[in-house]
Amino acid sequence: MLLSTASALLLSATLTTAAKYSEYILAPSSRTLHPVSVYKVNGTVDGAESLTGDEEGSATFQGPSSVTYDFSKNIAGRVTLNIGDVDEDQYIGITFSESSLWISGEGSDGTADAGLDEILWLQPDGEGDVSVSPEHERGGFRYLSLIHNGTGNVEVRRVDVYFTPMPHYEDDQLGAYTGWFHCDDELINRVWYAGAYTNQLCTIDPHFGNSLVHLNEVNSSMLGNSTPPQTWYNNYTITNGSSALVDGAKRDRLVWAGDMAIAVPGVVVSTNDIITVANSLDSLFAVQNKTSGQLPWAGRPFPLIPSATYHMYTLIGVADYYLYSDSLEYLQGKWADWKKALELSISQIDDSGLMNVTVPNDWLRVGMGGHNIEANSILYYTITQGIMLGRAVNESQSLLDTWASKAEGIKSAANTLLWNATTGLYHDNETTTLSPQDGNTWAIIANLSTPSRTPLISAALRARWTPVGAPAPEAGADVISPFISGFELQAHILASDTSSALDLIRLQWGDFMLDDPRMTNSTFIEGYASNGDLHYAPYTNDPRVSHAHGWATGPTSTLTFYIGGIHLLSAGGREWEIHPRPGDLKSIDTGFETSLGGFETQVNATGNGTITGLKFSTPAGTSGTVVVEGAVGGYLRSGNGTRVEIVNGEAQGVSGGTWEYVREGGNGTTGWNGTGTGSAPPEVQTGAGSVVSASLVLAGLMGLVSWLM
Repeated sequence: MLLSTASALLLSATLTTAAKYSEYILAPSSRTLHPVSVYKVNGTVDGAESLTGDEEGSATFQGPSSVTYDFSKNIAGRVTLNIGDVDEDQYIGITFSESSLWISGEGSDGTADAGLDEILWLQPDGEGDVSVSPEHERGGFRYLSLIHNGTGNVEVRRVDVYFTPMPHYEDDQLGAYTGWFHCDDELINRVWYAGAYTNQLCTIDPHFGNSLVHLNEVNSSMLGNSTPPQTWYNNYTITNGSSALVDGAKRDRLVWAGDMAIAVPGVVVSTNDIITVANSLDSLFAVQNKTSGQLPWAGRPFPLIPSATYHMYTLIGVADYYLYSDSLEYLQGKWADWKKALELSISQIDDSGLMNVTVPNDWLRVGMGGHNIEANSILYYTITQGIMLGRAVNESQSLLDTWASKAEGIKSAANTLLWNATTGLYHDNETTTLSPQDGNTWAIIANLSTPSRTPLISAALRARWTPVGAPAPEAGADVISPFISGFELQAHILASDTSSALDLIRLQWGDFMLDDPRMTNSTFIEGYASNGDLHYAPYTNDPRVSHAHGWATGPTSTLTFYIGGIHLLSAGGREWEIHPRPGDLKSIDTGFETSLGGFETQVNATGNGTITGLKFSTPAGTSGTVVVEGAVGGYLRSGNGTRVEIVNGEAQGVSGGTWEYVREGGNGTTGWNGTGTGSAPPEVQTGAGSVVSASLVLAGLMGLVSWLM
């Protein structure tokens, strides 16, 4: 009985922590959802407003008529209508749309390259519930239209949507985040949580992946907006296990490794849903060619098409999983296949020292091929990850030395053959003057660029911004890719230009992707045009564009890892770096968990990048380095009074625990405004905005459990 009580206390503490800044969390508190408001009515519908909310109402459709309901945010799930009085031979049709731009009585926004999706027609034969079939679970929609096309009457008493994302979570735990972010900029706060929610919508029951029924049709990718509505089915099993992380909530609802490179870190810092990451990676290795080592461009049921970059993104995914999960057993189980896959990529390095790409498939950019700067930067990064993983599994040093030599060859050749001193950017390859966003951002992230060139790249990328974001000229003259822009955020920060990263988050994700009235105000879009049109050049079918795409969630992890400054340097965070980069922010509070415990930082700053207050907590038994922007002296003071001097803005060999930065001549508490309303140090604030250390609370309760046992 005592153990049960202690376990309940631990659970309570975890859930209390998860509710931190809960006012920003968009995940519902219940899986049963109802419309929030009426968007528009056509024809005669008496009582349309009565179906908003969770109380039973009465809306009578008379003759040809329709109502479009607004759920106020993007949601997903299966629809049930409760029917009242109904004449014989009546039908109610259902259409869906993520954007107000594609609301239609003719069909739903598309889940394939085949125009609109067909209307779902329900034929009630009396009072009671009628539901759509399971294979017509809808992955993403903000707007739901009910359409009546007969001459009689139909009464609808209630509209229910059963929320299906995060299928492996208890119904009341959808908002139980293990991570958080808060700062003094409300727009940036909203962006962090919208990214977290986008990834939740993209976490699905693997039995309801897209069946791709029109994928192999002749010229299906060229079918435009005027194509008659097409059939659609979400009933293909895409992974084992109870959950899968897919690229888009509405479509494709498939596992794509490139998308995971952005989505997985965002998942880790918000829900820490690490089991879903493993399920998704497993599904890619399940279709690997074990002879050649080739990994697929995407998971089942997509055809087994090769991609040089997505092949490597899968390998990066394993490295990320190991870093965040601390599961050596998982890594050991994948290592033989991982090595073979990396050796396949390395075998494509030619006499130039660079990888020669012979397949065009990537993230739908154009011109992929040859000595491509993006692919070579990603290969350089993947090799460095492989060396880290190889050490963990005791791989032979001779092989790791060979990999290191190949990596250095790539770096040397890329900087010799692909750099353009005039533009301050890398060429896509030797045969073009195109300077891509993807390759230049990856050159910085991978540390392939040189220190003198990194700030030039950052400045040149910023100079190309449009009023709605950062363009990706490698995908067309008018394309903005939130996927690649997520990497650009990291690149600016690594180039010591935090201001550009924060400005781009506000411009592209906040002012446009969140607040434009055509968006969902809750999730992030796959791509759009550089003039703000909701047209994504890789597609001719505009309604196909996904408004909940995991690859667009880059700010969520960037804000925690780089702005809040929590970097894991080894598996689970046994080694770490605390290096906040506040930019123009004046207060930051962020944290997340791994299997070793909680990591969190609280930062006060001047608004020009100088830190005036820093408190952080890391798990016992870990160690790391602390970097304090703008510090000319001072020291770190632990909870037990231990002191570590800061020299040239840095303190090394800091042990895990709770620490406070004491400025030169200060007492460690002055200047604290925190992110709440008081002026006390954050860990003694209470109420909304409290930043009490979750790791300390849980540590105390773990001690209680030990005593009770």
